[in-house]
Amino acid sequence: MRIATWSGPRNLSTAMMYAFAARGDCAVWDEPFYAAYLARTGLNHPMRDEIIAAGEVDAAKVAARLTGPVPGGKPHFYQKHMCQHMLPGMPRGWMREVTNVFLIRHPARVLASFAAKYENPTLADIGFVQQAELFDDVAQATGEAPIVIDSGDIRASPEGMMQKLCAALGICFAPRMLRWPAGGHAQDGVWAPVWYGAVHRSTGFAGPEGALPDLSPDYARLADQALTHYQRLATYRLMP
Repeated sequence: MRIATWSGPRNLSTAMMYAFAARGDCAVWDEPFYAAYLARTGLNHPMRDEIIAAGEVDAAKVAARLTGPVPGGKPHFYQKHMCQHMLPGMPRGWMREVTNVFLIRHPARVLASFAAKYENPTLADIGFVQQAELFDDVAQATGEAPIVIDSGDIRASPEGMMQKLCAALGICFAPRMLRWPAGGHAQDGVWAPVWYGAVHRSTGFAGPEGALPDLSPDYARLADQALTHYQRLATYRLMP
C-alpha cells in the first residue's frame, strides 16, 4: 500500500512518518516535492541550496518514484507531503494510485509554531488553502471523501487514533507505531536540523495539547483566514 499523507507545516507530520517507519514493514519518504517547490518558487527557506542539491527538482520524476517500486521492497510506502509543495502545474495523476490521508491541525497552533521558525509567514506558506483544494481533487477523483485525521486527536489518544487510522487504511495496527528511538530517522530530509529538534528528542507522540495559543493581531487574522478550510475538513475527520 502507498499512503500519501498531506499536511501543512508544524502539524505532527514528522512524528507520523516516524510512527509508520517504526512498523518495520513500511518505507518512508520525507517531503518528496520540497526541492522542486523551492526551485520553482525561488523562496529563501532555511537550507534552500542544500535541499535543492539533495533532492529532485523535476516534479515528474518525483511522481514516477512515488508510484514506482517501493524502497527496500517493503509492503507499504508512507509518503509525507506538504500541501503547499504541490504547486499548480505539478503532476497530480499519481495521486489516484495511492491512498491519500489528510492530516489537519488548528491554524492557531500551526502559526504559533511555524512563526517561531519562519519569519512573516503568509497564508500560502501554511498550506490550508492548498490542503482543501487537494482534498476536493481527491474526493472528486474517487467519488468519496478521503481519510482525515486531526493531530490534536492523535496527541490526546495516540493508540486509539492510530488504530482508527490503520483500520481506515485497511492495514493492521502495530503497537510499535507508538514508539521510536530518539535522535531522528535515516530518511529525514536534509532540513531536519532546522525543523525537527523536538521530534528528534522524542520517543513517541507528545501529550495532549492545552488551550489555543495567543497570537499577535497579524497572525490572528491569518489564522482566521485559514480556519474555514480547517473546519470544513474537520467535519470529515476520524472521530475519537
